[in-house]
Amino acid sequence: MQPGFTLAELNGNQFLANLGACAAVYAAAMNPPVEQLPGRHTIMERHAGYAAFRAIAAIAPAAGGGPADRKPADRGGAIGGAAGGGPAAGQPAGGWTAAGQPADDGPATGQPVGGWTAAPPAVTRRTADGPAAPLIVGFAYGFHGGGGQWWHDLVSRAVASVLGGRASDDWFGDSLEIAEVHVHPSYQGRGTGLAMMLRLTAGRPEPVAVLSTMDSDTKARRLYRGLGFTDLLTSFTFPGTEMPYAIMGAPLPLAGAAPRPARPDRPSRW
Repeated sequence: MQPGFTLAELNGNQFLANLGACAAVYAAAMNPPVEQLPGRHTIMERHAGYAAFRAIAAIAPAAGGGPADRKPADRGGAIGGAAGGGPAAGQPAGGWTAAGQPADDGPATGQPVGGWTAAPPAVTRRTADGPAAPLIVGFAYGFHGGGGQWWHDLVSRAVASVLGGRASDDWFGDSLEIAEVHVHPSYQGRGTGLAMMLRLTAGRPEPVAVLSTMDSDTKARRLYRGLGFTDLLTSFTFPGTEMPYAIMGAPLPLAGAAPRPARPDRPSRW
């Protein structure tokens, strides 16, 4: 990631404390219909309560300077294109080129980001007291997939019907499901998405990661392929939409990540 940006890891409570700022990044990156934003906000709230939830936020320093290498304080507050979910469980990963106005539809915008103040992810923002606060300019999150989760159940059944039950179990029996990966359009092209993906998946106990993304040659799709993701399904349509998606999976650790120590108690599937 380009110098001047900092990554921060968030647990579920910290993510919720900055959900408004993250929703603003989502709105700017994906440019969805305004009426869909409250539902997206609710879905993200639900995801934060899933098992082994982890979020990564990309932070830009305040306009006009700031401590680029300062690490956020570990407090109750936190930091903040969609992978892992489809239209209902996480929009397609890869809001990389869509333009749009940031949405300020969450109560958390303006609340602490680690030890900082979250702000809608405009390129600059100044206050009456001085320079703008550091900005949340990207976020990614995932969790342990399991039965009873809408995306997990729908996609694992579809994979089983095409590739067989053994393949479905290999990919979805013990997986990290990456639900959202978004970078504000003004901060794309700096390696932020790559850095967030590597940090999000680092040290995870699951042997594989899975996600969904638009079934087209997007920047996000190319990023995932470069990290070792391969297509499990293509031209997949989620209920309520006609847009085709690709379901992708990759062994962990991802390509380019530090190797994971061997675990003698868990034989490799690869």
